Amino acid sequence: MENFLIQAFIFLLASVVCVLISKRFGMGSVLGYLAAGVLIGPFVLGFVGKDGANIMNATEFGIVMMLFLVGLELNPKEFIKSRNTILGLGNAQLIGTTLLVIIIGYYFLNLSLSSAITIGLLLSMSSTAIILQTISEKGLNQSEVGKSSFSILLFQDIIAIPIMAIIPLLAVGQATTITTGNESLLDGQPVLMKTLAILGAFALIYTIGNYIINPLFKSVGNLKVREIYTASALLLVIGVSLLMTEVGLSPALGAFIAGVVLANSPYKHQLESDIEPFKALLLGIFFIGVGSSINFKVIIDQPKAIASLLFGTMLLKAIVLLVIGKWRKFSNDQNLLFAILLSQVGEFAFVILALGKTINLISTAWYDYLIATTALSMVITPILMLVNEKWINPYLNLSNSSTDDQQPYDDLSKIDKTKKVIIAGFGDFGNTIGRLLKANGVSVLVLDNNPDRIDLLRKLGFNVYYGDATSINLLKAVDIDTVDYVIAAMDSPEANLKLAEIMKESFPNIKIFIRAKNRNNAYEFLQKGYTNVYREKFFTAVYLGQILLERLGYTVEEAKMQGEIFIKSDRESLKKLAKNADNLEDYIKISREEFRLQSELLQAQKRECEKNISITE
Repeated sequence: MENFLIQAFIFLLASVVCVLISKRFGMGSVLGYLAAGVLIGPFVLGFVGKDGANIMNATEFGIVMMLFLVGLELNPKEFIKSRNTILGLGNAQLIGTTLLVIIIGYYFLNLSLSSAITIGLLLSMSSTAIILQTISEKGLNQSEVGKSSFSILLFQDIIAIPIMAIIPLLAVGQATTITTGNESLLDGQPVLMKTLAILGAFALIYTIGNYIINPLFKSVGNLKVREIYTASALLLVIGVSLLMTEVGLSPALGAFIAGVVLANSPYKHQLESDIEPFKALLLGIFFIGVGSSINFKVIIDQPKAIASLLFGTMLLKAIVLLVIGKWRKFSNDQNLLFAILLSQVGEFAFVILALGKTINLISTAWYDYLIATTALSMVITPILMLVNEKWINPYLNLSNSSTDDQQPYDDLSKIDKTKKVIIAGFGDFGNTIGRLLKANGVSVLVLDNNPDRIDLLRKLGFNVYYGDATSINLLKAVDIDTVDYVIAAMDSPEANLKLAEIMKESFPNIKIFIRAKNRNNAYEFLQKGYTNVYREKFFTAVYLGQILLERLGYTVEEAKMQGEIFIKSDRESLKKLAKNADNLEDYIKISREEFRLQSELLQAQKRECEKNISITE
């Protein structure tokens, strides 16, 4: 226990000191963590680890957390919409880099074709951890460079699944069994058996994610015990990681797959908010592990070989990326930034290297060289980013600001289409507002902590997620910065007040509307300076819906007419639904049909108003 506390103290102290210094000089947190690892690692001060072999295993859990969250963000529907961009960019980068490495390795370095392919695939990978952190810190999320980089990373994360399954097949002609230093169920088994086990593990994760995890989270959600929900989220990630370890694969890969499986789950955002604090800290420790794993003995013994591999690899990848950037018609400064950002070798290389070594596709010497090259490329990337930002861009009078790629809106109707509303709490009050807005084509995202209600709303076609709307981590997980209006419609006045205070403090530019249960609640909200306060009743909810329609571009007359039509159609729907209120299947079916008819009625009225205005003009 004492040894564990000492090690934890050393890691945390090094993190705090080095990151503070790094940020002070404008170098970013990633470089600070890497420097901390080098400093306390076995080849400098020697505070942690006798050698670098086990450090990466101890710190890999940060990557596990990160890739689980990346998987959660990979909505299959959104992927299908953007598949041409993701597949186009991803394939161009992967194939271009891999082919060049194969040619150099096979014809000039006398590697076998299988070894050259394996090395080509691992060198084509870029670091999701470093790039996402850098994109976030530099404000590049909405730039074309940021989006394109994320597309390539997303493709790499997905393609890693078949790569890990294919690599053992490359060894069929060279080795018939797999023996590893780590205990696994497949030690000593034939290569084909390992491939089948990998595919079986993927299928098992998919089955568990779709048919077991959601009911589990629903039951846990009903308990309303936050720490048990967090424990369940960690249990899921650790369990999947153990399964991957048993079949000899990276636990990070399994976590990514689990995230993808749960990407459409109503609990995804709550999972994100619960795991985010663990991920941020553990990811920093991973970077420390990368710095600690650099084997300076190999570097000192073979400086020319390591330097050639390092700069040759990064230059080769940069050339491929520059060509892709030209194809995407990036400006020169953005293209250079794009090439630097993705030129390092990623954390998946550690996984592929370990697998390649165990099946004799990569020799011990090449393994040592490539481990050093991978770690050093991660260290160099933040330095290159700093050099580019501080000296190259100013010299060229260029800018890598994320705003460079943003086009100003010259058409107000385009802005209106991007308006979004979040409704926190979907009881009768929130439900009424949500139906009116959704029927008018307004983008509405619902947050609720009632698992049964969430199941019903999802079946009715609402975009709803489980979670505590007063959690700032959850609000960030649902991209609160992209939202225009928030409606605090939870049952608890205390919860609505807490959400209002969070919005006022952390997101002051977003308008918030508050539900008050009675006159006294309204007094309390008004006394605290909140002006958009509405006491709960059906007609009040409709009235608030009308106000939001006005804010979203409707005229006063149009919003009023939409509200009146909604009230009339809702009364008619109420009579029909009452007959089937006790039959859930029929109730859902009729509700969806009634909502469709209601939406058509409101949209027809909107078109009629626009037609009359056009005739008048």
